[in-house]
Amino acid sequence: MIVGHAAPFPRASLATPHYLASGVGAAVFARGGNAIDAIVGANLALGVVAPYYCGYGGDIFAIVWDGELHGYLGSGRSPAAATIAAVRDALGGTPLLIGPHAVTVPGAIAGWFELLDRWGTMSFGELAADAIRYARDGFTVTPLAAAAAQGYRRLYRSFPEWQTVYGNLEVGDQLVQEPLARLIELLAADGPDAYYRGPVAADVVATLSRYGGLMSTADFASHTGRWGDPLRARYRDVEVAELPPPTQGTVVLEILRILDGFDLASMSAADREHTVIEAVKIGLRDRDDHITDPAAMRVAPTDLLADDWIHTRRDAIDPRRASVPQPGHPQRGGTAYLCAADGDGLLVSLIQSNFLSFGSGVHVAERGINLNNRGSSFSLDETSVNALAPSKLPMHTLIPGMVLRDSRPAVVFGSMGGDAQAQIHAQLLTRIVDDGQDLQAAIDAPRWRVEPWDWRLRVEASLDSGVREDLTARGHEIVEVPDLDSGMGHAHAIGVRPHGYAIATDPRAEGAAVGL
Repeated sequence: MIVGHAAPFPRASLATPHYLASGVGAAVFARGGNAIDAIVGANLALGVVAPYYCGYGGDIFAIVWDGELHGYLGSGRSPAAATIAAVRDALGGTPLLIGPHAVTVPGAIAGWFELLDRWGTMSFGELAADAIRYARDGFTVTPLAAAAAQGYRRLYRSFPEWQTVYGNLEVGDQLVQEPLARLIELLAADGPDAYYRGPVAADVVATLSRYGGLMSTADFASHTGRWGDPLRARYRDVEVAELPPPTQGTVVLEILRILDGFDLASMSAADREHTVIEAVKIGLRDRDDHITDPAAMRVAPTDLLADDWIHTRRDAIDPRRASVPQPGHPQRGGTAYLCAADGDGLLVSLIQSNFLSFGSGVHVAERGINLNNRGSSFSLDETSVNALAPSKLPMHTLIPGMVLRDSRPAVVFGSMGGDAQAQIHAQLLTRIVDDGQDLQAAIDAPRWRVEPWDWRLRVEASLDSGVREDLTARGHEIVEVPDLDSGMGHAHAIGVRPHGYAIATDPRAEGAAVGL
């Protein structure tokens, strides 16, 4: 595999998983916008050109550095009428994966406006101009986009509105989304109230009701995003910042704290991969046992990072044998991760998602909105900490990250990938921190992911064959996937340098790292 190097830019940097969105962010920088302006503009465009990752019916999370760390948690709640009994009865035995009962109130729109209100220097309307143009005039469908639409065509077969827009997409087609253009224009004119307390909420609820959903306009009107301090934990000589519950950010910190007790740099390649894999399994199992809406958690997130808890977890790792924990709750995802930095030192780590590709399959035709299926994160088992309940926040896979050295940002990073997100964070940071790898080299390197529903290990084909044989001998059930497989996540990272930034983007996506 040819390994690249992070690209240096002296003044500003931005990366997204789609080249058109990255171009929009670069144009915002060129017009004098800051990192928040650029990343919001890019995200608005990304929701148009990559609706199979994110968009106007999804959620948003961010970590921002402006001299201090700030966290924004922009996820929505389940409907007030959503009880386990009601949803079970409506599903009739089918899994809670897509459809109206998987939809939670979308948080992205409120998040964009709140980020701009706090740090933006340009208006939503200025930043949305390119997104509106791509929605109204169309853009060329790429192989990745066509594969996403074709791959989900059967899953969404019961949703004719979705099929009309996306069901017949082929490579080279021009995708025009006129209703979405009008929605963005409405948001630019009337702000988030049009979405949460106005005609958009009414249309969304009407569409969900036609499919038997339980969402009400009151559920939309009550939505609020949440500001909070990121959680932090030491790993080697750095401090890693992740968002608190309901995200799985605590899991990343738990995994890293476990690994901090091992000298990974001195291990053989096979010993090292086995150790990281086993720490990931522990973290994912603890996630399903403990992480949910903070109001419903039975332990504090800091308890999962306490010394005694970490020592117990670390001691449970058998250096010669793979563990097989109780199967977990799968968190399949799509998602888009973006990062940006500007000449004034404003840094943004942001992630936005419909959850599973286009989301629930419920498409609000009048508004061009693909509604999320984040509610499928809930369990219908009443004993689960993440059990569905009225007006509850589901456990969220979305986790933007940031690394600090000597109390100053060193790396802005993150990845899409559902269950793989925490695993990718761990793999990248062990390479960057333990090995001192270049950011691009760390992202390019072969990846693996553990599937928590059966604990099989998916590995990219170029992972060293000797390591794979050794892992198999230890009891890991390995499934090979192609190199640069999209299912292994799309990671991006910005390194803070003495004279600007170095930025890296994932070859598994179709994005671009840009800057000034």
